[in-house]
Amino acid sequence: QVQLAESGGGLVQAGAFLKLSCAASGRTFSQYDMAWFRQVAGKERDFVAAISWTGGFLDYADSVKGRFTISRGNAKNTVFLQMNSLRPEDTAVYYCAASGGGVSRNIRQYEYWGQGTQVTVSS
Repeated sequence: QVQLAESGGGLVQAGAFLKLSCAASGRTFSQYDMAWFRQVAGKERDFVAAISWTGGFLDYADSVKGRFTISRGNAKNTVFLQMNSLRPEDTAVYYCAASGGGVSRNIRQYEYWGQGTQVTVSS
């Protein structure tokens, strides 16, 4: 059974940092492109960042560029999101996702999803 499990969320003050992790299990994700999305209750799930399976291509939403960094672990089946200079508007549930068909900002590109981890940033 394929599973993605996020961890690392929490409650922090504005300006602080958090590092989210997503661990894949059940199959080899080393050749899957990975991404982070986030969702506020009642709104659509938005793209945050993506990384190709080689790690050679990175993409970021304009709202997080320069503050967030996506990376992969050495085993390629773990992906991280380092979030610095957090803002109250970063508050959301963060989801990791895996795509076997290429890097994309399109939510439909991703076949596998985790359950999400809550990030709350207080002002």
